[in-house]
Amino acid sequence: MSQEHPPGTGPLATAFAGYLARHPEESETVGWFQALLEDPQDPFVRERLAGHFTASAWLVDRGGTRLLMTHHRKLGLWLQLGGHADGDRDLARVALREAEEESGLADLSVEPHVYDLDRHWIPEHKGVPGHWHYDVRYVVRTGGSEDFAVSEESLALAWKPIAGIAGDDGYDASLQRMARKWLAREAG
Repeated sequence: MSQEHPPGTGPLATAFAGYLARHPEESETVGWFQALLEDPQDPFVRERLAGHFTASAWLVDRGGTRLLMTHHRKLGLWLQLGGHADGDRDLARVALREAEEESGLADLSVEPHVYDLDRHWIPEHKGVPGHWHYDVRYVVRTGGSEDFAVSEESLALAWKPIAGIAGDDGYDASLQRMARKWLAREAG
């Protein structure tokens, strides 16, 4: 499949370069994402079982102190909202769409810069072999009501204090990392 931009160019390549400039300590992770972006097999579709892009939302309340989390139905973990790109190369738009669909919230806005990158293994589920998700994460903010609706993808949703996530080993390590990034950003 032909790509819209030559390898190493385009908005997402630029976003990865910007992320690397802000987080040079994550150069190995950024390298994985850059390599996937340059792969000739379309990395924006879930059928690419060697690994594919997903996008998720660090969905914070107006005050910036709470995160809306999902108790993920398939994985049984408390995580940020997000999902597959399904062919959409604008991962900020994917993160916003997933946040809206999974929370029922309206009046959300997405920040244009990549907030976090995380490659994680998804175990086999209902005949779909295990595979890598290359998750590109964006900050999404509420603008109106914060009264959510639980979608069929979740067992539950809840607003959780970000400060509590940062040091709680009961949460996924990437959630703790994002919480620490958020607290440092808000303090600085």
